[in-house]
Parts: sequence; C-alpha cells; structure tokens
Amino acid sequence: MSAVKILIIPGSLRTGSHNVRLAAAAAHAFARADVDVARISLADYPLPIYDADFEAKSGVPANAVKLKRMIGAHHGVLIVSPEYNSAPPPLLKNAIDWVSRVEDPHETQGQVFRERAFALAAASEGKLGGARCLAALRLILSGCRAPVIPNQLALSFADQAYDETDRLKLPADIAAMDAMVRQLIDFAQQMMR
Repeated sequence: MSAVKILIIPGSLRTGSHNVRLAAAAAHAFARADVDVARISLADYPLPIYDADFEAKSGVPANAVKLKRMIGAHHGVLIVSPEYNSAPPPLLKNAIDWVSRVEDPHETQGQVFRERAFALAAASEGKLGGARCLAALRLILSGCRAPVIPNQLALSFADQAYDETDRLKLPADIAAMDAMVRQLIDFAQQMMR
C-alpha cells in the first residue's frame, strides 16, 4: 500500500491567523505520525465568487481545477477554518463550491469529495473554539457527500494555546489533535483499499 498523503487547507489568509497557526501545528503532528503532509494557502488559488451565470459563460476557473486536482492527489484532507458569524468564511465556502463543480474526464462532479476522508478543525479566542463553524462546515461537506471523520478539533482560547515554537502547549489540546490526526490517517488508509 502506498504512503498516506494528507492535505491541510487553512480557511484563512489573515496575517497572524490562529487557524493558519493551527494548520502549521497539525502539519507537524502529521509529520510526526510519519505520513506525507502538504499545506496550501487558498491565496494561491484565487477564485471569483461562485455564480452559475459566470460558470455557464466562462466555465469553471482554472484555479478551481488546480485546487480540485491538489485535493485529488491526497488521500485525506484537513480543513482548518475560522468562524465568522457561526459559519465558515466566504473564502472557504466559495472554494468548496467551485471545486464541487469540477468534472475531469472519467469523473463526475464532486467525486473528489466522495473518495477521500476529511477532518475539520477550528481555532478561536472564545471558549467554543469555533465549534459552531465546524458544525456548519460538516453540513456543507455532507452536501458534497464527503466522508468527514467524527473526531474534530475546536481549539478554545487560541491566543493562549501555543508555545514559543507555535506548537500546542496544553495536554488536552495535544491529545485532541493527536486523536484527530490518527483517525484521519486510519480513515484515509481504509479508503485506499
């Protein structure tokens, strides 16, 4: 069996984002678990706001195809999302909407979501740690028929959660991260069979 490949997608572009920091900590945790991990930025895949008229006139943007193929090159995907008004940010939702429209030869629309395991994480300075966003994101991905693992990470008080090397410092947070990482790897391996 080939090595598991995991892709991490932060849903934030903000400088100093707690979620970008959480994505980096997750990448370190996956590397410690001895899997091939890659982390991208949605800034490298700029997309217009999804509009069916735009799609009918111009087709699916090239960056949506590139992002879909990047996801397709991995066995599991971790999405790390900030919470805006109890929901994922428009940047992330828009990327999911466009990727769901890509139909490569010999594939159906949205097949990339159905054929790999997904995990969810969020970080917030509040006590809920972005949990409402994770519920909304889980619902969005269920609409794409993506298998989302049960374990997720809602990192509370994220402004105090990291040590000087940007790793999680509280044992409970580390345990939650490790459980999510292990479960995503396990699900991805099962889907590779």
